[in-house]
Amino acid sequence: MIAATFRDDLFAGKVGLVSGGTSGIGAGIADALARCGAVVTVTGATQEEADAARSQPSFRCRDARALDVRDSDAIAKLIADLPRLDILVNCAGIIRRGAEHDVEVFAHVLDINLTGTMRLCAAARPLLGKTAGCIVNTASVLSFFGGGLVPGYSASKGGVAQLTKSLAIAYAADRIRVNAIAPGWVETKLTQALQNDPGRSAAILARTPLGRWGKPDDIAGTAVFLCSPAASFITGAVMPVDGGYLVA
Repeated sequence: MIAATFRDDLFAGKVGLVSGGTSGIGAGIADALARCGAVVTVTGATQEEADAARSQPSFRCRDARALDVRDSDAIAKLIADLPRLDILVNCAGIIRRGAEHDVEVFAHVLDINLTGTMRLCAAARPLLGKTAGCIVNTASVLSFFGGGLVPGYSASKGGVAQLTKSLAIAYAADRIRVNAIAPGWVETKLTQALQNDPGRSAAILARTPLGRWGKPDDIAGTAVFLCSPAASFITGAVMPVDGGYLVA
């Protein structure tokens, strides 16, 4: 679908970095950017995740690296290793259903999902400023409403939405656009427990007008659009990609 919609040379000569790009939505976005001609590096939380991604026959990216988004020094080193940077996509994130009412777990989730996003944005700003590049952050439909079992995840994604708007203002002088995608219920490992729960899955589908779970490719198309020249006058947007869930 991505290749049929966008030219395969859309991002020729561009360099992209996708945190959390070794699996799930991040992997879908990274693959789509690579298929459109970008030279892409993806990161995973562990070396095992990076190695597993790199070993896939379908892996189109330049490299997969381990990166702890809580580690500012590691982020700085990774950014310094890039020849240039045109696209930053922040997809690194965790969820700890049922445990996030514990304050330490809550703080851990925010440190990765929200502060990790800010660390990467701040570190990448100088390089992105040289190329008039763009950032796509990953918010969520939970940026717009609460989740009783996931207060940390919901708070972090609400924060990502507001961070995106704030950085869009702050980075505009550097000609850097900053937007966010807000995925709905997508078939990934992160949502596997919900997919496996017949009652919860049925409730999600009943409220989703398009009547199905999303797939990483559904989110990737929107991310590619936001990185493309077609979105050159879009910044500070938080774009739901949820099959209509928010309006139902």
